[in-house]
Amino acid sequence: MGNFQLEDFAAGWVGGAASVIVGHPLDTVKIRLQAGVGYGNTLSCIYTVYKRESVFGFFKGMSFPLASIAVYNSMVFGVFSNTERFLSRHRCGEPEAGPGRSLSDLLLASMVAGIVSVGLGGPVDLIKIRLQMQTQPLREVNHGLKSRAVALGEQAAYQGPIHCIATIVRTEGLAGLYRGASAMLLRDIPGYCLYFIPYVFLSEWITPEACTGPSPNAVWLAGGIAGAISWGTATPMDVVKSRLQADGVYLNKYNGVLDCISQSYRQEGLKVFFRGLTVNAVRGFPMSATMFLGYELSLKALHSNNTVASP
Repeated sequence: MGNFQLEDFAAGWVGGAASVIVGHPLDTVKIRLQAGVGYGNTLSCIYTVYKRESVFGFFKGMSFPLASIAVYNSMVFGVFSNTERFLSRHRCGEPEAGPGRSLSDLLLASMVAGIVSVGLGGPVDLIKIRLQMQTQPLREVNHGLKSRAVALGEQAAYQGPIHCIATIVRTEGLAGLYRGASAMLLRDIPGYCLYFIPYVFLSEWITPEACTGPSPNAVWLAGGIAGAISWGTATPMDVVKSRLQADGVYLNKYNGVLDCISQSYRQEGLKVFFRGLTVNAVRGFPMSATMFLGYELSLKALHSNNTVASP
């Protein structure tokens, strides 16, 4: 338990792949609501996407996150687990000798995971959002901004993930792949604290003392509740991040986090920062439940007859 364990990374990969498949359709709805135009509430957005793009519209841009977010989640879960184990060993000498899992260890490990998530996940999120947003209704905006769609003849801006990456690097440089990274940091550092910590304590609370580890039902329930809490509370900064990352598909409108917050508030009021809250919370439950369940079951299989390790 005290040593660095590669199994955490492998189990995180399995859970990440499963969560993408479960969560991507509602993720598309969330992004359209937060950064798109011409959509009303959640049900209106679902109906509009289906009417214009059929069921395939909900899976727009899925191939890239399916291939990359699994690796991204693998790193996040692996970093969290090994960081917490390192801190626990440093605090207690041997984790097994300690009184239990420390809130301070969990908090610091979650913050480290949040920082790592931005370094790896920033470009992944950017490409996913650009691909999801390029089929939104096009609209000229005021403020003297010129739509790229005019020059493109209202064609899709990108022909796929590789073309999207190449276009961003060519037009914005390598730094363009990290557009919205500061907003993502402000979302993910507290977001992962409210992701891992509730999961750990909920799964321990649900699990009877006589059991050596949480049951699949306990993992599913604790993971789902933790995901709903984390994604629900992260919504305001998630809106800002989505707008910054979608900016540049057809328009260039924002000059950083503060400018995005200012323009969004001035034009749409305080309610704009809670756009997609329902979708975030609803999507967060099955997506995170699948993530943690895939992680724990894979870890148990990798450890064979050993006790289920910490997430």
